[in-house]
Amino acid sequence: MRAPIFYGLVFLSMLVAGPLKAATVEAISAGIAERVQENDGRWADAGDERQIAMITSYDGAFYQPIWVDENGITDKGRELISMFEASSADGLHPGDYVTPDLKQAMTATDNAGLADLDIKLSFTLLNYAHHIGAGRVEPSAINNDLKISPEGPDLEAILSSARSAINMQAFATSLTPSSPRYQRLKQGLAKYREIVAAGGWVQVPAPSTGKSLKPGMTDPMVPVLARRLVQAGQLNEADYDFATAPELFEGAIVDATKRFQDSLGLEIDGVIGPNTLKQINITAEQRVEQIEVNLERRRWMPDDLGDYYIFVNLADQYLKVVKRIEKNGKTREKTLHAARAVVGKTYHKTPVFTELMTYLVLNPNWNVPYSIATREYLPKLRRNPGALQAQNIRVLSGGRQISPYSVNWSAYSRGNFPFRLQQASGPRNALGRVKFMFPNKYNIYIHDTPSKSLFKKASRVFSHGCVRVQDPLKLAEVILGPEGTSRSSIDATINRGKRRVVKLKTPIPVHISYLTAWVNKDGSVHFRRDVYGRDAILSKALERVQVASN
Repeated sequence: MRAPIFYGLVFLSMLVAGPLKAATVEAISAGIAERVQENDGRWADAGDERQIAMITSYDGAFYQPIWVDENGITDKGRELISMFEASSADGLHPGDYVTPDLKQAMTATDNAGLADLDIKLSFTLLNYAHHIGAGRVEPSAINNDLKISPEGPDLEAILSSARSAINMQAFATSLTPSSPRYQRLKQGLAKYREIVAAGGWVQVPAPSTGKSLKPGMTDPMVPVLARRLVQAGQLNEADYDFATAPELFEGAIVDATKRFQDSLGLEIDGVIGPNTLKQINITAEQRVEQIEVNLERRRWMPDDLGDYYIFVNLADQYLKVVKRIEKNGKTREKTLHAARAVVGKTYHKTPVFTELMTYLVLNPNWNVPYSIATREYLPKLRRNPGALQAQNIRVLSGGRQISPYSVNWSAYSRGNFPFRLQQASGPRNALGRVKFMFPNKYNIYIHDTPSKSLFKKASRVFSHGCVRVQDPLKLAEVILGPEGTSRSSIDATINRGKRRVVKLKTPIPVHISYLTAWVNKDGSVHFRRDVYGRDAILSKALERVQVASN
C-alpha cells in the first residue's frame, strides 16, 4: 500500500532537487527496502527482535536512509560511529561495534554499498542499545544462580528516535542507564583507568618479620605502605612523617589503613595481615576489570528499583532499606536502615533475584528443608533417635508428631525420606524470632538467627542460602511502623511466644544482588572479594562475547 505513495514522493523530489540526486536517493532507499524485507540472514535471523524492529522502523519511514546520503556517510552517521568508539567509557568494547566489516562498508560510494552501510549502522546501533541498556550477556545463561532476566530497550523506538535525533550526544545519553549508582561507577572506571595509564600503584612487600604488622611496630615496608595509602587517597602525604620516623607504624598511617580496610570490606583492625596485604596489592588493572564487570551487573538492573525497597548485596553481606524522598524540590534516595547480613556458604550460594515481600512471621517455626533433613540430620538420627530433641526439633508424619524412637532410621535415605522435621518457635529456633517472607521458588527468605556472633566477622558467608540479618526486630520496626504496628506491639507479640503472621498492606520489593565494586555518594570507591567466584564467570563470558563479535 505504501509503495505508490513512496515512489510518488521520490518523483516529486526529483522535480525539486534535480534528477541525479533524487535518483540516487531513490536507489539507496530501494536497496534498503530490498535488504530489509528480504533479509538473507546476513544481519539477523528470521524472527529476531532486531529484524522485526528494523522492518517496522524502516517501513514506517518509507525506507529512507538514516545515516547516509548520495555523498556517503553523513555527519550524523559519523557521530554514531563516535558514539560507538566512546563506548569504552561504559566498560564496553568499541571493537564490538566498529568492526573491520563496518569499516570496510564505510568506504562505499555506490547505491548498493550505501544501502548496506545504512543497514549495518542501524543494526549495530540496536546491538549497542541492548548492550548499554540490558547488558552484553544474559545473566541466567552464564550462571544458574542469577535468577534475573533484564528487560531490553524498545528497539523500534530507538531507531525512530535515532532517525529524528538532532543532537546525537543527547541521543547517546538517553541510551545510557540513568541510575546515579551506574553513573558514579562509570566515573570510578575513568578514575582507575587514569591510574593505570599513570603506571598503577606500588606493590607493598610483606613485613620483614614474616608476621602481621601491628600498630606500634616498626618495619622497612612501612614507607612503601604509606605511599600506597597516599595513592589510594586514604592518607594525606603531609600527615605522614617520611623524614624522621618512616618505619614506625602508628598514628595517621594506622588510621588510613583502617579506612582502606573499610573500603575493602575487611576487618577494621589497623593490622597489615595476609588478607589486607593481598587486597592492597591487587593491581590497578585488576580493579579496572572488576569495575567493568560490575558495570555489566548494573546494566542488568532497572534504573528504578522502587520508591521503597530492600537491597541486599551478597558480596558485601549487608542489607539496606531505602526510600525515595523529596526535599527542596529534588528527589533523592535515603537509607532508612542498614544491617549486617549472613549469606549462603560457597556451596550453598544465595541466588540473585527480585521478589515482593508480602508478610512477616513472628515467632516462626522452622520447617527443615529436605536437603538439610536428609544430609545433615538423618545421619544423626541413625546414630541416636533422640539427637534432635535438645534442639526442639520434632518429627512429623502425615501432619502429626511422632516419636523419633518409633522409627527405624537406618531404613531411610535421601531417596525415600517420608518425614518432615520441624523446629518449634523459641530462642533456639534457627530462624530466631522473626522471618521476612518474599515468596519465591528458591525458598530464600530473610530471618533472625540465634548465632549472633557471626555478625562480628568481616566475611559472613555461613548460611544454607537464606539471608540472616542483624537486629531483625529493628528491621521489623522499620517495615511495620509505617503500616501502624509499633515496636512495643512487636515486642509484646514476641514475648507471648505464639506464632503470628503479619501481612503487609503494601508489598516491598526485595532486590538480592551481587556487587563487588561500587562508588558511594562521597566518591569513595569500594571493592569486595568475589566470595562466590561470580566475577570470574562473568569476566570470561564477556571475553567470549568480545571474541565472537570480532
